Amino acid sequence: MTLIKSISGIRGTIGGTVGEGLTPLDIVKFTSAYGTWAVNKTGIKKIVLGRDARISGNMLNNLVTGTLQGLGIDVIDLGLSTTPTVEIAVPAEKAAGGIILTASHNPKQWNALKLLNADGEFINDAEGKAVLEIAENSEFKYADVNDLGKVYTDKNYLKEHIDQILALPLVDAAAIAKADFKIVIDCVNSTGGIFVPALLKALGVNTVYELFCEPDGIFPHNPEPLPENLTALSKEVLQKRADLGIAVDPDVDRLCFVCEDGNMFGEEYTLVAVADYVLKHTPGNTVSNLSSTRALRDVTEKAGCEYHAAAVGEVNVVNKMKEVNAIIGGEGNGGVIYPELHYGRDALVGIALFLTHLAKFGKSVSNLRSTYPGYFISKNKITLTPDMDIDALLLKVEDKYKKQPYSTIDGLKIEFDKEWVHLRRSNTEPIIRIYSEGNSETVANNLANKIIADIKEILN
Repeated sequence: MTLIKSISGIRGTIGGTVGEGLTPLDIVKFTSAYGTWAVNKTGIKKIVLGRDARISGNMLNNLVTGTLQGLGIDVIDLGLSTTPTVEIAVPAEKAAGGIILTASHNPKQWNALKLLNADGEFINDAEGKAVLEIAENSEFKYADVNDLGKVYTDKNYLKEHIDQILALPLVDAAAIAKADFKIVIDCVNSTGGIFVPALLKALGVNTVYELFCEPDGIFPHNPEPLPENLTALSKEVLQKRADLGIAVDPDVDRLCFVCEDGNMFGEEYTLVAVADYVLKHTPGNTVSNLSSTRALRDVTEKAGCEYHAAAVGEVNVVNKMKEVNAIIGGEGNGGVIYPELHYGRDALVGIALFLTHLAKFGKSVSNLRSTYPGYFISKNKITLTPDMDIDALLLKVEDKYKKQPYSTIDGLKIEFDKEWVHLRRSNTEPIIRIYSEGNSETVANNLANKIIADIKEILN
């Protein structure tokens, strides 16, 4: 059983021993701490709540709702929703913050409390530490019987979110409708099965083939939208002779595409393609994290604009975007952040911008992909053991490659001309992530294998 407390929220496997898994007592404890922190910071006794379709979601929803009521906080419950939808709802409701019950791409035994501030953005590291300190010291006081919070159910934010997307100047529903796309979607039996078909209909897409769109939380495959998990989508695109396939993760903040020939567009290139379209119409700075493809930098510089790198983690990317006034940013895992709508990864706005781009491009998805630099990222990981000193390990790798350009902003990133390797501790799982990029799959894999061999040698 695992319980991880980080800037990504409180995440863990359901059940087990208190403090070692995400148990009911842990849920009450951390909800109490977050609710206390949010009210102390804002003076507002209102929290927006939404969840993905995980099997454990209803249980968490009941515990979180009751705990917030016990603190005297009113709950605006969006029910089955998406992470970006909750992010939009928080400032609209003038709430103290928001909680999304989702473990994002993790398998079904996982769930989490993703925590938002009053702007509908993820709480930062300092705020997260403040919440954990309140939890550690049990510094919460519950309300008297006459002051218990109330629960309000609001089902209007699906429409509100889509309406805001349709109102964006760079989203052209008429062009999308005219293109008459045939699209297959894989929504991994979570809330994308509600939101993605509704969005596509609003954009004028009349032919949609639905795969795994029943929001029952029974994931038909590993829910992370990686090529090895999207074989059914690829086959369906070919069988239906569709123009493209679309896949989202359980809470609909990650997005990737399948080309008309069944090949992957590449989750790293979701942001690249959307940024390319945005830059053509509104030049400006771009941001992605250190583990994302160099292709965004290339596309940005080709447009005469500046690219900036941030530490991994949505909150870090958002902070850098605000710092450099970026017009588009995100993460190479298929996360698109478009500030014109809101500062959060949003697969729905990504779909709308990509389809507009494709409609105006006028050729196939594979043709569009061929217009971008051909980099390949190899994504590997090493599972941590309790006795492994990750900091000491990274220092030894750093020393070995001290003659190369490197960055320690977030773990260790070493550059070899246009190739790079990035080692960092995961915020969401007990692993070291090892990402490498080169101009071919072989080059990227060889670089990753070389670093993994170095690590194994150091550990031995």
